[in-house]
Amino acid sequence: MKFIYLHGFASSPASRKAAFFADKLREAGQHVEVPHLETNGFRNLTVTAQLAIIESLIVQEPVRLIGSSMGGYLAALTLSRNPLAERAVLLAPAFGFAERWGMRLGPEKMALWRETGYLEMMHYASGRPEPVGYGLIEDGLKYPAEPRFQQPAMIFHGTADDVVPASYSRDYIRQSPHVKLVELESGHELTDVMEDIWLQSRDFLLA
Repeated sequence: MKFIYLHGFASSPASRKAAFFADKLREAGQHVEVPHLETNGFRNLTVTAQLAIIESLIVQEPVRLIGSSMGGYLAALTLSRNPLAERAVLLAPAFGFAERWGMRLGPEKMALWRETGYLEMMHYASGRPEPVGYGLIEDGLKYPAEPRFQQPAMIFHGTADDVVPASYSRDYIRQSPHVKLVELESGHELTDVMEDIWLQSRDFLLA
């Protein structure tokens, strides 16, 4: 069996959560891959390109996914598209990924992004502002805001998340009884509750 960890927006395979869960799974004797989802560069980032990277890793054998924020959204999309994706743990999944940008940035910044084609945002992996193309939004709007799937999944979401409010996950599970939501006293990053998440998800992931 193979596990795939999917990092979040403006992050990388070197993130704390990626390293933590990869280490835990490898200690349990599992094969883990942590792809870099920006192989085309942050400037050219799209949902389609990221899905292509993920799909290239799912060949013949079943996989299990762990995804953080945008990676959680991509994991949900993958579950909805590929039956070889057996189950997933979603960490503060960014449901409504493309739609929520307008609410976060406001109409003026969104208009500027659309007109110029690029908008500088802090890239947490590089530690500096970098431009990302508006193609991320145009492409992202082609996909469902809340991908539906039939495989079992667990969602972990911080009650103090000010990036992707926990209400998104609460609303999601109302139509998905096979998905379990665990709310934790934490923010969007969840880095202060990683051990707790692992203890609660380990049996589910390794079953």
